[in-house]
Amino acid sequence: MKRLGPLKGFVKMTRIIVDPGICGFKATVEVARQDRLKVKISIATECDMIKALGAELAELDWREALGKPSESPVYKCAFRHIKHTACPLPSAVLKAVEVEVGAALPRDVVFHFEK
Repeated sequence: MKRLGPLKGFVKMTRIIVDPGICGFKATVEVARQDRLKVKISIATECDMIKALGAELAELDWREALGKPSESPVYKCAFRHIKHTACPLPSAVLKAVEVEVGAALPRDVVFHFEK
């Protein structure tokens, strides 16, 4: 993984609005870098499963989160709390972490169904 250098110039907070589709439980994900290794995660939603995920993921080491998917604390936590396999929220959390630590640029992700 690319070395990111000092914190100077990093975004103070990254926010993603998630509209997950048919369940209707929209969510707002906010990620703020705390230091060189830690990010703070906040998730606002009406979904009890996502609230539990957010409570457990309040702070984490971004390097672990962005490692192998099978070892990511975000996906491990999602497996414990989220009953809907296709829920896009865990991916949104990881996208926000990537942007917050400078590992990716902010760009919308879209699933568009064609009929």
